[in-house]
Amino acid sequence: MSQSLITGTVQDYHMNIVTLDCRGLACPQPVIQTKEALEQGAERIKVLVDNEASKDNITRFARSRSCAVEVHTLEQGCFQLILSAGGSSTAQSFDPADYTCPVSPGKGLVYVISSDSMGRGSDELGWALLQTYLRTIAEVKPLPAKILFYNGGVKLVTEGSGALDALQQLQADGVEILVCGTCLDFFQLKSAIQVGHISNMYEIMTAMSEADKVVSPL
Repeated sequence: MSQSLITGTVQDYHMNIVTLDCRGLACPQPVIQTKEALEQGAERIKVLVDNEASKDNITRFARSRSCAVEVHTLEQGCFQLILSAGGSSTAQSFDPADYTCPVSPGKGLVYVISSDSMGRGSDELGWALLQTYLRTIAEVKPLPAKILFYNGGVKLVTEGSGALDALQQLQADGVEILVCGTCLDFFQLKSAIQVGHISNMYEIMTAMSEADKVVSPL
């Protein structure tokens, strides 16, 4: 047995069999490594992955290359896929973007927004910075599991906030948005809430205490 040029693989050149251990790799890397193995002449490829999305992507890619596919479910949410090369079709177009996986919210990451201003100095500048900060959260991976709003921070989820579109998209992507009900009452904004659900201090404290990481811009 000897190491091939493909990262994480072991190849038997006499039998032309390649094993790819793609556990822990983000999409579309498992598909890219499978494609490279096929292009290097592998006739039979065993691929290990640790999530449903990678399993489905490799299956879809293999069938697009006329490969027969066997899927075996292993322990701890892992899968072994066995591909048998079919016709010569490696010249087909290939776009890695077709095999990306959705990004799941980070289970232990919570953002806390407790003011309507970011930093000290100018309240007007701080308000603008905070809206930009919230719009940028979607670009930083992983996404948080939750975003908590209390005190003046509740103004960011109401009419007039420039971050509403970004927050609504985050919520659609699975991020839970909790808004302090007492704070909304204090600022008389309960009727103006546009995103998230009205929460209480017990739920907010529980979310913070259970988080692996709490991030606040203030």
